[in-house]
Amino acid sequence: MRVLVTGGTGFIGGHLVDRFVREGFEVRVLDCMDRKVHPKGAGTHLPHGVELVKADVTDRDALRYALRDVDIVSHQAAYQDYMPDFSRFLHVNAVGTALLYELIVEARLKVRKLVVASSQAVYGEGQYRCPEHGLFLPAPRGVQQLRRREWEIFCPHCGRQTAPGLLVEPHTNPYNQYAVSKLAQEKIALGLGWIHEIPTVALRYSITQGPRQSLFNHYSGICRIFVSRALTGHPLVIYEDGLQTRDFVHVEDVVDANMLVLEKDAANGQSFNVGSGRPTSVIEYARLVREKTANNVEFCIPGEYRRGDNRHSASSIASLQMLGWYPRRTLHHILDDFLDWVQRNGGIPTNLPDAYSDMKQLGVVVAAAP
Repeated sequence: MRVLVTGGTGFIGGHLVDRFVREGFEVRVLDCMDRKVHPKGAGTHLPHGVELVKADVTDRDALRYALRDVDIVSHQAAYQDYMPDFSRFLHVNAVGTALLYELIVEARLKVRKLVVASSQAVYGEGQYRCPEHGLFLPAPRGVQQLRRREWEIFCPHCGRQTAPGLLVEPHTNPYNQYAVSKLAQEKIALGLGWIHEIPTVALRYSITQGPRQSLFNHYSGICRIFVSRALTGHPLVIYEDGLQTRDFVHVEDVVDANMLVLEKDAANGQSFNVGSGRPTSVIEYARLVREKTANNVEFCIPGEYRRGDNRHSASSIASLQMLGWYPRRTLHHILDDFLDWVQRNGGIPTNLPDAYSDMKQLGVVVAAAP
């Protein structure tokens, strides 16, 4: 059986390629090898025998070739960054997905299953419940609120501070360019999959981490940034007050979820959360990094925030658990595996991009009022 993995030289895609090879699939990869992720070129993690098509997912001719004789498509390719090049998000994530289905339908290809990588970002600011007014989906926190360092979410009716709930699949509310593009991608995939009888599943990944995560990609986030700074003796810069929460999942658990939905017809036509099912605060994460690296680095909390960030997000994983999946690895496993991989590959490079300074210069990171 042949599988096409778009984004197959990337972080999640690369781990999926390894799994497919181990399970006896013929694997073809389509990847544009973005220099932000692969500054030295790439392919070093592709197993022997994997065919690489170096192209963007919006390249019609390359994508048409990559789809030849394919039984399964694992659509992991995506554009993700914190930079304000808004149009590229929709062009790659939404238009690229529409083109994928267009070519499958045009050539009447017999694709048995198509799995689309979506994101927890589609929930926007999250799902909250006021004791008096019930469930609401808040708009992103406004500039004036953030400048006052009022970090939490308040009921729009009574002004009471509210608590976040675990994110459930029916309630999406995207605002930023990445989130909108991922929900558009989902709707394109599930809608066209239904209409044209192409079994399709969308997986909404929480923050996925583990070994082989790019040390150069700005979007790699907290694991790369905190570990890199801790190992080089620099303070860990924490946005807001550090009490914001996130949901972290090990890349191998994400791979397991992908493999499960390939086998389960009951998954077809649906979106599923893939996460840990529990919130972790940024300050909790920072303490664990400091413990794991045995470097007593300081925490720096300058009262800055990042435009478009949500306050809290942790996903309910009940829907996918009903199909038989559950996360088997914890945040301890994530950091242990990432640190082991960094050490086996010679430690932290000396020429890492300064994402923090870049984001400040572009107005993505903003200082709140003193």
